[in-house]
Amino acid sequence: MIDKALVFSSTTYRKQCIGLTPPKGIWCHITGTDLVRHQDGTFYILEDNMRCPSGISYVIENRQITKRTFPQLFGSLKVASVSDYPSRLIDMLQYIVSDKTSTPTIALLSPGVYNSAYFEHSFLARQMGIELVEGRDLLIKDDFLFMQTTKGLKKVDILYRRIDDDFMDPRAFRNDSLLGIPGIFDLYKKGHIALANAPGTGIADDKAIYAYVPQIIKYYLGEEAIIPNVPTYICSDPKQMNYVLGHMDELVVKAVDESGGYGMLMGTSASKAEIGDFKLRIQENPRKYIAQPTLNLSRVPTIIDDHFEGRHVDYRPYIIYGKDIYVLPGGLTRVALTKDSLVVNSSQGGGSKDTWVVADQEPQC
Repeated sequence: MIDKALVFSSTTYRKQCIGLTPPKGIWCHITGTDLVRHQDGTFYILEDNMRCPSGISYVIENRQITKRTFPQLFGSLKVASVSDYPSRLIDMLQYIVSDKTSTPTIALLSPGVYNSAYFEHSFLARQMGIELVEGRDLLIKDDFLFMQTTKGLKKVDILYRRIDDDFMDPRAFRNDSLLGIPGIFDLYKKGHIALANAPGTGIADDKAIYAYVPQIIKYYLGEEAIIPNVPTYICSDPKQMNYVLGHMDELVVKAVDESGGYGMLMGTSASKAEIGDFKLRIQENPRKYIAQPTLNLSRVPTIIDDHFEGRHVDYRPYIIYGKDIYVLPGGLTRVALTKDSLVVNSSQGGGSKDTWVVADQEPQC
């Protein structure tokens, strides 16, 4: 099983969450897990996203654009709908506090307009018919959370948060945060506000912890993982680190606590200087890095200028966990628009495509 030192040393481990029991016992309400397919046809789990998984707005918008562009195709094919995701999401949020109120007030907590995912925050709030708020719009009064409106204060029962634990409450986490609400973590512990996803879920996003997920599944469920992980070398293990240092030109090296394609080395295309730099980084801080073999990701036809070319892709389905578990019949296909690149992240110039799941019933798109 996992060495407890690996857990306690994670930058996403939050000791403040020890002993917490989230509403309904659910920690992770929304999951975005990245899948890839290797050239041999095998699907792998590339990584998990359980703090604030993003990208669902592109799924819905891509579908709307595709329907307008190819209406005849959607009229003849049984493509499963993705448009009900916002209603599924709000149903889940209402379920979290259903034992306390039948008419909860829900708000989406955003870091603000300068966040790269702000479009999605505003899009989802609008689609769900809930308020989009920032920390400065909220205050605590009489041990409950309120948002400031043009009609006065309004009590908030649940926050769909799109802000990391670190910045959520300067009293509990980073004391220099100007984005959160001082004291909200205490309200959460008292059960006076619900949060989705629950604080503390970031530990599952640590890429070193990810390597142990198949063992966790086996231990708790007595089952084998249906989709395997990409084989992963943990650099905090001296033997595995030595292997990584000797095979850097064959591997993908990743920082365990970064996302968006940052903190990563593609060994097969890196220069000697870049490899040398990463060797020093690993030796100075082995816990911060893992390495994986370079997979030859599947490609899809992509319009480049005036013609089609193949581009590498990965796929992110979205799962909602409330009263039931709902897997969206579709997802975000991310495309590496640079030729031969394996980095699909939008922050690195990647794009996205509409993804169709053929349904058994008539098309609802």
